[in-house]
Amino acid sequence: MIVGALQMEKKILTPRKVINSKGKIAYSESAQAWNIIKLKKELFEEFPELKEKRSAFSYRLKFFRDEGEFKRVLKMLEKDKEDVMPLLLFLYKDV
Repeated sequence: MIVGALQMEKKILTPRKVINSKGKIAYSESAQAWNIIKLKKELFEEFPELKEKRSAFSYRLKFFRDEGEFKRVLKMLEKDKEDVMPLLLFLYKDV
């Protein structure tokens, strides 16, 4: 059995403009965690593909402990000419 054959090809979604959106994270009782990120209208306007019910979407999350590590990865992405557009996600605790 070939392990790599089961991997699906991924197409990177890239916005045409800068998107600055704020939203809420919802609690999931079944997962007992704050794991549901509610996307706003601005994202659906920029990425209409996200409305396709029969499509599958995934994500890759990288979290960096400090600014230096983040800058090193950005430089690597720029140098490698990868076709990626990083997404900045800031998590807040409302107090």
